[in-house]
Amino acid sequence: MRAVQHACPSSEYSAGALDGVRRSAAACRACALWKNATQTVFGEGAQSAALMLVGEQPGDQEDRAGRPFVGPAGQMLDRALADAGIDRRKVYVTNAVKHFKNEPRGKRRIHKKPSEREIEACEQWLAREIAVVGPKLIVALGTTAARAVVGHPTPIERNRGKLMKHLPHTSLLITVHPSMLLRLPQEYKAGAYRQFVKDLKLAAPFVET
Repeated sequence: MRAVQHACPSSEYSAGALDGVRRSAAACRACALWKNATQTVFGEGAQSAALMLVGEQPGDQEDRAGRPFVGPAGQMLDRALADAGIDRRKVYVTNAVKHFKNEPRGKRRIHKKPSEREIEACEQWLAREIAVVGPKLIVALGTTAARAVVGHPTPIERNRGKLMKHLPHTSLLITVHPSMLLRLPQEYKAGAYRQFVKDLKLAAPFVET
């Protein structure tokens, strides 16, 4: 898998460029994930945001709402962003994969990890989002996001919590996905949350106040 290629935004992108990409993504059939999903969940936020957060894929609540990070993991992310001094309204938030991969079990839909093929199928949409927004920093939240942005498997713990040069105009910060914090045993939650906030504080200077 190639690293997602992008550049600074140019004059070819109008103020409504993201809306055009969003409409195109809504009709995507590049993989089969759309069959069990309610809708495409595209990114949202300021088109000129200096900071972009990339997660894995929409969850059940995101799939129903059509917006990224609005479920329990999104609430954890909002809390951590606030504690790190980052205003989510000034950030662009998206996912590496735009459809909810799930396995129906009775009335429930169980989350399933996207495959490499499915990450690759969505690469074009992430690349276009990055090209339009032109962020100065991308924060990859979790294994799938890191793989999508970097282009190959990238260990989280070995690479998290440090600013890395990604492409000429964009840095990269890798950290855990907020859903991981929700799954931890209670005795580990507080320490893991503090580390997550510490990672996000490295991104705070990139956000315009």
